[in-house]
Amino acid sequence: MQYIETEIKGVWVIEPRVFEDARGYFMETWRQEDFDAHIGSTVFVQDNESCSSYGVVRGLHYQKGEWSQAKLVRVMQGKVLDVAVDLRRSSETFGKFVAVELSADNKRQLFVPRGFAHGFAVLSDTAVFAYKVDNKYMPSAEASIRFDDPDIGIEWPVAAEDMILSPKDLNAKSFKEAEKF
Repeated sequence: MQYIETEIKGVWVIEPRVFEDARGYFMETWRQEDFDAHIGSTVFVQDNESCSSYGVVRGLHYQKGEWSQAKLVRVMQGKVLDVAVDLRRSSETFGKFVAVELSADNKRQLFVPRGFAHGFAVLSDTAVFAYKVDNKYMPSAEASIRFDDPDIGIEWPVAAEDMILSPKDLNAKSFKEAEKF
């Protein structure tokens, strides 16, 4: 696998080596020792999966305090624009974001460390999104920032009238109001 650090320190794109032949393909999606050597020791404790249709925007979600989570995300079917927003006050890139297209075709993964809000928009008819997390979900620690916050300035590639959002995401806090790290 190739590990590519993004313009925001700690956020990595991981590109697997894909072996294809007449039968299909094979790729390694995770190896602890390689991950530790490039990114650092992370122990993932849970795998999650979601399936969404075109126009769904999920996020920007994160967990606060001791329940903060690092995530390793990938798309198994379809295509999304995946976004990580830096909420680390001490960071040079505080308030900035990284946006990466993840798809079943490009097979890329994105590592989002603790201290970031995370979200994605579905760009295909459907998308199956899988992710590993290094801490369990704790409802009382859950937080959200509005997907369309002007201080962050994400340009989602889905028209506003085509977006499908949860009530939680529609009522999320602004970046200014949100709790940071």
